[in-house]
Amino acid sequence: MAFEPPDRESARESPPPATPGAQRERSAATIRYLDRPEIGETFADSVTGVVFDGQTLRLEFAVTRLDEVKPSTPITGRRYPACRVVLPPSAAIDLINRMQQIAAALTQAGVTRAAPRPGEAPQGG
Repeated sequence: MAFEPPDRESARESPPPATPGAQRERSAATIRYLDRPEIGETFADSVTGVVFDGQTLRLEFAVTRLDEVKPSTPITGRRYPACRVVLPPSAAIDLINRMQQIAAALTQAGVTRAAPRPGEAPQGG
């Protein structure tokens, strides 16, 4: 799946004016997305932690590395943290919305099935 950058021209609401008694509203700021191709990518094959503490959503991604495989022995490995991402609530909500869109697209494409909601009988498929 290819990376799709956010809308090139996206608008976000500006905070209200800081001066007390200011009656006029500010117009929404125009924010332009500028790509930085030199930024390295991080690979992860698992999510090892998701915590919301009321102020930030903290995500920890990890990569699994298998030990040398030897005959007649169990396969062993180690999991290492690869990346930690900390988001404010507004970015966390944006991430949740985008992940729901991706989940819906994967379900529509038949890659995955929608999980039954609590109390619903699973549908045959």
